[in-house]
Amino acid sequence: MSKNILTRGHSRALTRHHKLAVAGVAALGAAAIGFSAVPSNASTTTTAEAASAPAAKVEYSAEPIQGVKAGVTDQLAGPSVKIERIAAKKEAAAEAAAEKKAAAAAAKAEAERARQAKETASRAAERAEVKKAAPKTYSDTLDGWIRESLAIMKKHGIPGSYDGIHRNIMRESSGNPKAINLWDINAQNGIPSKGLLQVIPPTFDAYHVPGTPKNIYDPVANITAACNYAADKYGTMDNVDSAY
Repeated sequence: MSKNILTRGHSRALTRHHKLAVAGVAALGAAAIGFSAVPSNASTTTTAEAASAPAAKVEYSAEPIQGVKAGVTDQLAGPSVKIERIAAKKEAAAEAAAEKKAAAAAAKAEAERARQAKETASRAAERAEVKKAAPKTYSDTLDGWIRESLAIMKKHGIPGSYDGIHRNIMRESSGNPKAINLWDINAQNGIPSKGLLQVIPPTFDAYHVPGTPKNIYDPVANITAACNYAADKYGTMDNVDSAY
């Protein structure tokens, strides 16, 4: 019986000893944790209050964290938006460049059309000037002589028609520019009639038209001088139907 009491007492003593040992280990562990959290070069002061202060409680909430998903989405969307903006700027720049190029091409084409039109107008004007300056050619025939005479007569306001001139020529010389009358009164007076319209030399000299040769046998000069005389004496060669 006494042995049992000793055993139970010893058992209680060991239990208290064990508790003290456990408490000591816990304290040492807490101190070790505190020292490990402080940098090696920093001074650390441990107080009894700090050692005995209860550990901070960590609170948990069942509510979802707001704004996390939106922030991540925005972060992910940011580069995409930038890429789209860059692409849009590049596309706009390409379109602007294409429009500028097209406008330049259109302007160049318009300038080329204007240049060609100007050159065409210039060539037309040059041809007109050359045509105007160059004398019209007539055939060296009775028809050509009459037509050239009419053109000269028109410039000097001398009346007459193709038919009237042709009719009188055929009666007077049969169309021979070298014809000469050696038997009429003029010939007897020493001034025979000559040429297509049988003009005497004094009349030819008096009614000679500038721009024609001063040769009584020249067909054009003879016709125009004779028509100029007929216009003065009879109004026009068309009114002459016989020797004049």
